[in-house]
Amino acid sequence: MKDRLLDALRAELRSRFDRLSRAARDTHAAATDPGSKAESKYDTRSLEESYLAAGQAKQVEDLARDVAAFEVLEWPEFDAEDSIEAGALVEVDLDGESQWFLLAPAAGGLALDWEGREITLLTPASALYQKLLGLRMGDSLDDPPLFISEVM
Repeated sequence: MKDRLLDALRAELRSRFDRLSRAARDTHAAATDPGSKAESKYDTRSLEESYLAAGQAKQVEDLARDVAAFEVLEWPEFDAEDSIEAGALVEVDLDGESQWFLLAPAAGGLALDWEGREITLLTPASALYQKLLGLRMGDSLDDPPLFISEVM
């Protein structure tokens, strides 16, 4: 099951990388186009395009690292009695609502609709990731108030 999830995550990250790379190339081309030269001292289109291009280039680099991290990744399988560690897919009951989290090495915050579930990736930089480590199915937290329903 997690192999299919990993394939879906890889495909989503590659798709985002491709879209963002195209956008960054287009923005860079617009910023360096001779036709975008300032027509007056108040015309800042070229400067704005160059700032946008630099920001997009940084995002492309970050996303490339995420894609690379997931290309070599293999997820461990967890049994109901195992404690939560990196690679765990965790269902929690948060304020009466079921939510799914995947403890991942990269792409934190990415939410993926997969097999009728919305799965949100948590990275070690996330406070919730750190709080979930070591817990088991049936455990609960007070802050945030949640109950561990399932661990895969």
